[in-house]
Amino acid sequence: MPAGRWGRRLLLALAVLLGLGLLAGLFLWVMMARGLPDAASLASYQPPLPTNLRAADGSPFHTFARERRVYLPYAEIPPVVVQAFTSAEDRTFFEHEGLDYAGILNAVWVNIQNLGGDRRPIGASTITQQLAKNLLLSNELSIARKLREAILARRIEQQFSKEEILELYLNEIFLGRNAYGIEAAAQAYFGKPAAELKVEEAAFLGGLPKAPSAFNPNSNYARALQRRNYVLGEMARNGHISPETSRSLQALPLAVTEGSMPLRQADVGGYFIEEVRRQLIDRFGEEAKDGPNSVYAGGLWVRTTIDPLMQEAAERALRNGLVRYDSGRAWRGPAATIETGEGWARRLRAKAVGTGYPEWRAAVVLEKQAGGMRLGFEDGATGFMANGDAVRAKGGVPAWQLLKPGDVVPVTGTGGNRYALRQIPEVSGALVVQEPQTGRVLAMVGGFDVRGSSFNRATQAKRQPGSSFKPFVYAAGLDNGMTPASIVSDAPYCVYQSARLGTKCFRNFSGGYAGAQTMRWGLEQSRNLMTIRIAYNSGMDNVVKLAKDLGIGDYDPVLAIALGAGETTPMKLVNAYSMLVNGGRAVEPVLYDLVMDRTGKPIFRADTRPCDGCNATRWQGQAMPRPADARRQVMDARTAYQVTHMLEGVIERGTARTLSSLGVPIMGKTGTTTGPKDVWFVGGTPHFVAGLYIGFDQPRNLGGVQGGTFAAPIWRDFYLRAFKDNPPDPDPFIAPAGVRMVRIDRRSGRRVFGAWPSADPRSAVIWEAFKADSEPRRIYRTAQDLKALQPVQPQERVRSDSDFLRQQGGIY
Repeated sequence: MPAGRWGRRLLLALAVLLGLGLLAGLFLWVMMARGLPDAASLASYQPPLPTNLRAADGSPFHTFARERRVYLPYAEIPPVVVQAFTSAEDRTFFEHEGLDYAGILNAVWVNIQNLGGDRRPIGASTITQQLAKNLLLSNELSIARKLREAILARRIEQQFSKEEILELYLNEIFLGRNAYGIEAAAQAYFGKPAAELKVEEAAFLGGLPKAPSAFNPNSNYARALQRRNYVLGEMARNGHISPETSRSLQALPLAVTEGSMPLRQADVGGYFIEEVRRQLIDRFGEEAKDGPNSVYAGGLWVRTTIDPLMQEAAERALRNGLVRYDSGRAWRGPAATIETGEGWARRLRAKAVGTGYPEWRAAVVLEKQAGGMRLGFEDGATGFMANGDAVRAKGGVPAWQLLKPGDVVPVTGTGGNRYALRQIPEVSGALVVQEPQTGRVLAMVGGFDVRGSSFNRATQAKRQPGSSFKPFVYAAGLDNGMTPASIVSDAPYCVYQSARLGTKCFRNFSGGYAGAQTMRWGLEQSRNLMTIRIAYNSGMDNVVKLAKDLGIGDYDPVLAIALGAGETTPMKLVNAYSMLVNGGRAVEPVLYDLVMDRTGKPIFRADTRPCDGCNATRWQGQAMPRPADARRQVMDARTAYQVTHMLEGVIERGTARTLSSLGVPIMGKTGTTTGPKDVWFVGGTPHFVAGLYIGFDQPRNLGGVQGGTFAAPIWRDFYLRAFKDNPPDPDPFIAPAGVRMVRIDRRSGRRVFGAWPSADPRSAVIWEAFKADSEPRRIYRTAQDLKALQPVQPQERVRSDSDFLRQQGGIY
């Protein structure tokens, strides 16, 4: 066969083989490309960002995050960071179109040489390929995944500019220490923003993507230093810095912070923060899959209502009260127990003992020594506790004899690295502070320490309010024809309830009876028998309806409810008192009033009232715009004020006289339940309402404490701490339209004309609040009836309101 024919056949065969190869390659490309994510979806990609909380004054104080990340637009990324990362990861990034073919051939050759060995195959992934893998693919180690990665990288390069690709990559990449992106990494390793990074610091971060844990300087300093110097050399090779600069920087030590920079965590407000977290998750979701504004990925900015000063005062006051109650009790043993061998500090941190006070510390007994014991703390430090500082006894045996290595106890410093034993109270409670006009919760304490118990007693504990519920019984009486001057009998009272319940006889807390007294006196002195009579005469249906309207609880109309036997939470009861101060208008508890998404767009506002003109760009002398108050009127405003006015008497003359010396108008009511198992005080000024209770989580007898002698002093402690540097204005409670202030005799309830109230709270004459036409009438004798020689009994006549007002010239 001629040579020319063989040549033609050979060429034909080669062409067929080449065609088949191209077809096979095309088929493989199509198969690999099938089902790939759309590269264009990166245009709408939003990396997970933490949610940041701000206090009411705008100061940042807490972060919810599982990935530490702060997103930086490309324009805010320093050039030295770009140079470091491209030099370390992809030096031809700005020239290639997604794939580094020279690097791929080199990786193939090296991997062929390593066949049969145990070395991990190397890759030649560009930054674009890494982005495709991190965001759109898996970490599967296979040829198929590498092919899909290459296809996707090409598509990304066609869709986005180099700057856009780098922006996504440098904000998404994991760099160790729970830091995602270069801004979070700069903070985590160097305690500074990325804009302030030096060349050698940027080079260190640029070397981390390959293996963040392997190049951790805290565990492998030499390897981390070697990797940083390699990146500095590559930066010089690529012309970003001079060789001389590279060599001088390589001679510098690697200086990073000791540990990861912690996320912003508030020192106070643990229960408040946890309640905000729960509410935000209910509203927006928890993870990215739950929506674009989720708590742990949405990058929300939340303005909470917490007042840090009030919160700190509330926590300190409640803890002081709990510790004071517990101080006379026996020692109950260690808070926890751990192994004391290597790693004890880590195990101690994992116990998360809730020590409450900032000055209290969780400590583990490491060993017993002569005269005391060596203690270890969560940070690895040690201290000493003398036997004389651990004398609290259990069963007559002092704690220092019972403590053994591994026992975890709270201690407080006494000076010179010496410590004294403390005990976390078993009794607990809650304290809530609310702004009555808006419902904003200014402080919330749900127990001794959220680390010890996440159960929030402010919102989750259902307790009997006892006498702190009585104001709402009196409100029902005022709504049904009674007045603060109405006479009610304080005498024995029994009622047949039903065949099942039988006859119920009520008694006063202190026993005894006082006979006929004014309604005001009954509330000030917290008389059970008078309260029961008012509830019965007003109708228990009306009492429980009012309690439901105010959000206190949904109760059966039985008389025991009038004495606070129905369960409620501290938050609900404080909110109901806020409605009293707010003139009977509906109030809802608000823990955050503004939420913005990651772009700064508001996505939630607590105050949705329309306000025409509030967003006007210019002021031209027009009237100030005011939003309309369309909130529901839950209670007659006049009734709300009458109850508030009577509750001021509780402070001046009643069961909470311990607060009368504070020197500002305060209303409030104590509460002590049967046992007593709970003690309460709820009250406030025109600007805030605060309420608290103390009791065991499993209710049992508290012993000889009462609301007036134990709960009210805690409230006083809170007030003095919260306002020690900024005393509130002594503003009075404002009476609404339709209320008449009339002088009456405090004990008899009769109207007085010849005397005036004095500053003495025990004055016989006081101002009392009446609804129009309900005040006591003036009774006088006519001239005809007073004829000197007539021995007849004079007639009594009630003058008309109009005659009285004309003669007296005003309303009293």
